[in-house]
Amino acid sequence: MIFKNRKDAGRQLAAALSHYRGRPAIVFPLPRGGVVLGVEVAQALSIPLDLIVPRKIGHPGNPEYAVCALAEDGTLFCDPYEVEQLDADWLRASVAREHQEALRRRTRYMQGQAPLDVAGKIAILVDDGIATGLTMQAAIHDARQRQAASIVVAIPVVPEDICIKLRSEVDDVIALDSPARYLGAVGAYFEDFDQVSDAEVMRLLSQVQQDGDAD
Repeated sequence: MIFKNRKDAGRQLAAALSHYRGRPAIVFPLPRGGVVLGVEVAQALSIPLDLIVPRKIGHPGNPEYAVCALAEDGTLFCDPYEVEQLDADWLRASVAREHQEALRRRTRYMQGQAPLDVAGKIAILVDDGIATGLTMQAAIHDARQRQAASIVVAIPVVPEDICIKLRSEVDDVIALDSPARYLGAVGAYFEDFDQVSDAEVMRLLSQVQQDGDAD
């Protein structure tokens, strides 16, 4: 399954999530790319939007390949095999750097807005795709820490084995495609997968805020 772009994938995800309309829920996209999809979902279903900001720690030889992921509270999720091959000092420095980047993004994107209270509600975690699943594991951890009543993972594409694993960890997984033979990178499933900038994230979040004020 090939998506035209993130906006297209977000619209398709919104349709697949339509049964959550009217339920007590908050959409949590993972920046940056997930915000494009999350905004489509939140607007289509009239659900409030907040952020969860986990950070991927990419392999030193291939930054797009996650060897660990860092939750906002500092909890680290790693591939044990990959970590054994890494220099411990490099990993510590990478964790510190990504923790600072998570703080920077939350501060810049939310501009002082307090996190929405998801306690007792449904947390819908949205990203533009999953490869190793580590970043989403970190996001799931953050949603649990915020006492979400239930957790839904919503993604355009995820490898079949990771999808099966996620289904055992959360209350629902909405995946538009879960191929047994994964193409190796999320971008392979998009015609247009250009990087999303800070400015674009802030524009989209401002748009959601304006729509909420209009309501």
